[in-house]
Amino acid sequence: MKNGKIRVLVVDDSASVRHMMTAVLQEDRDIEVMAAAADPFSAARAIQAEVPDVITLDVEMPRMDGITFLRKLMGQCPVPVVMCSSLTEDGSETLLQAMEAGAVDVILKPKMGVADHLAEHNMQIRDVVKAAARARARVRGRPAGHAVRPHTPEKKLTADAMLPPPSSRAMSRTTEMVLCLGASTGGTEALSQVLRALPANAPGIVVVQHMPENFTRAFARRLDGLCEVDVKEASDGDAVLRGQVLIAPGGGKHTMLERQGARYHVSVREGPLVSRHRPSVDVLFRSAARSAGSNAVGVIMTGMGDDGARGLLEMKQAGAITFAQDEATSIVFGMPKEAIARGAADHVIPLGQIARQMLGAANR
Repeated sequence: MKNGKIRVLVVDDSASVRHMMTAVLQEDRDIEVMAAAADPFSAARAIQAEVPDVITLDVEMPRMDGITFLRKLMGQCPVPVVMCSSLTEDGSETLLQAMEAGAVDVILKPKMGVADHLAEHNMQIRDVVKAAARARARVRGRPAGHAVRPHTPEKKLTADAMLPPPSSRAMSRTTEMVLCLGASTGGTEALSQVLRALPANAPGIVVVQHMPENFTRAFARRLDGLCEVDVKEASDGDAVLRGQVLIAPGGGKHTMLERQGARYHVSVREGPLVSRHRPSVDVLFRSAARSAGSNAVGVIMTGMGDDGARGLLEMKQAGAITFAQDEATSIVFGMPKEAIARGAADHVIPLGQIARQMLGAANR
């Protein structure tokens, strides 16, 4: 970084996208676009002159596609990369490959004609780039907060925007437990590791992972092929069943846990950004505190910001056992750090222990 700013290289074959992305990023005082390149070859020359803190990289480009460039970059000069694409159902599979190849996160290209959503989209782009910069700080061994100065002028809504806080009334015990997990930056690979370690008869699980629309469906399909448990993108009204993981759909809706008698299901509803996210971990965790109480286990994992910290505390106060991923194994120690600071986590554990520990808590 220079002058305390995150230096970003924008790589995209569209001149209009390069211009708009530069404008979006430089609205933040902590970010400076050092260069913009039309293809990977131009990007390589820019990196030779100065290594950026973060690269935003388009998938489809002339002369060399973004995935090929990403793999070469990770092998020669590892830099935090955020894949940027006009995401489609087919394209989401490619972006999953990018995550496996070393990309930190995924964002959507700005949509020039959607003025009503422009400010919201811009805020998310800047947040993802900041998270990527912090991930680099963790890799290079600097303190987790070194890369980004606190700067969050946009008003953040809490889970109150979706549902009231939990009551103090004790939730009656049932024979079934439900596990609720929340993650953001670095979460796709972390969740894959946790879910692949689960047995086929694991308690029902609901996951919020900050992702764009369509990406969660491809992510769920990929996990379903790797895990003993069944994994699917959640739909409104889906039952929470033993041996099944429901991934909250990305994009424009929140996912909440609800209870009817002794059975749980999810509600997928439209709503505003909560903790600057939709779906929000805070919304899922609050709904678990309200509907499951001590029948739930909460886990907050790698990610930037504080989404989920309040909700995890509410789960703990309602009687749930709660976990936070430790700093050493978090790509970005933001969300877990905030939860720990609030006293929301009963246990702070490394990624490799999460599956075993949360199963033990569910079987207590």
